[in-house]
Amino acid sequence: MRALCFFYVVVLMEVKDYLSNKGITFKEFKHPAVFTCEDVEGLEECKGIRGVHSKNLFLKDRKSRNFYLVIMPAEKKLELGKLEELFGEKIKFANPADLKSILGLEPGSVSPFGLINDVEAKVKLVVDKDIWGSEFVSFHPNINTATLELAQQEFRKYLDSLKNEKKVVAL
Repeated sequence: MRALCFFYVVVLMEVKDYLSNKGITFKEFKHPAVFTCEDVEGLEECKGIRGVHSKNLFLKDRKSRNFYLVIMPAEKKLELGKLEELFGEKIKFANPADLKSILGLEPGSVSPFGLINDVEAKVKLVVDKDIWGSEFVSFHPNINTATLELAQQEFRKYLDSLKNEKKVVAL
């Protein structure tokens, strides 16, 4: 358990250090572990978060050649058919082994901050227009016991610091 706690502290520090080194400002909220958007509801520690609650979905094509990180508002329903049409290929959820090997993440902690670990820029980022247009966004910093809130311009600065292909779409 102690090694796991140390891992989470290192992961959190890496994200915060990355953002700070890029001049990206954020506000941190620490809270009990959450695994779904519903888990956040009612948590006292999360009441001040202004960012839109989002789903962060790690997907891939059927042959595991192309990987996608899709960010969309929590209340929207994922329509795989629409994504398949957009990408021009059959899509499915990536498995935990892919998530770990490409983004260095565990299920329940997927966020755009995982792209820091995608050194080969394999993952294509797809951001829903409602997330892109919101005043604030909030995501786990690669662990599910904290949330970082960023103003939209800071989020865009973060995305611009990455080499990953990005697309803003209406999902």
